Amino acid sequence: MVRHIILWKLKTELSDAQRQEVKKEIKAGLEGLKGKVPGIVDIQVHINGLETSNADVMLESSFTDYAALKAYSVNPLHVEVANTKVRPFTEVRMCLDF
Repeated sequence: MVRHIILWKLKTELSDAQRQEVKKEIKAGLEGLKGKVPGIVDIQVHINGLETSNADVMLESSFTDYAALKAYSVNPLHVEVANTKVRPFTEVRMCLDF
């Protein structure tokens, strides 16, 4: 099994209301991929970090193997979510795969 962890920082110019909506959209979009993209074992998006956090959104996911993770990264359903719900609203992305 392979774990795929992403942390994002949202763009600073977003209002508080926009930030909350973007977080909800990211969560719904990515979690909605389970059962649609082969190889996803589990996928959760955390959007309610404590005040001590310096990231706004965390993706915590696991895949059957490394090949499944690589396939997920280019899967059209994932790319659509990334291009419409994540990338336009984030300025920092950090990833750890293990």
